[in-house]
Amino acid sequence: MFEGADVSTANFSKLDRPETLAVIKTLAAWPKMIEQAACAREPHRVAFYLQDIAAAFHSWWNMGRDDATLRFLIEDDKETSLAHLALVRAVQVTIASALGVIGVGALDELRDNLSDDEEAA
Repeated sequence: MFEGADVSTANFSKLDRPETLAVIKTLAAWPKMIEQAACAREPHRVAFYLQDIAAAFHSWWNMGRDDATLRFLIEDDKETSLAHLALVRAVQVTIASALGVIGVGALDELRDNLSDDEEAA
């Protein structure tokens, strides 16, 4: 899916914007947070964590809407683009893992599955 965007080989040192660092810090908190939630028997912490990671990712994503130079894919900078894609993949894996912990399946794709009758209602 993300050809060449491997989390283990990505050059994350290229990612130094505050919004990107917020995503990385939130991802880094996952192991400790899940341990604390399990020890305290507080599964709601996982749902709150999902909200935090979604907010951090959304903030990062929106940067590119306002400024094309801040988009995930940068035409003249393959190394940064691959680091961005590796980070997106890390977010994807972490969200899927957190959803699995609380017993919710992650969708592979969002699309409208409503029939014409349902849309009219």
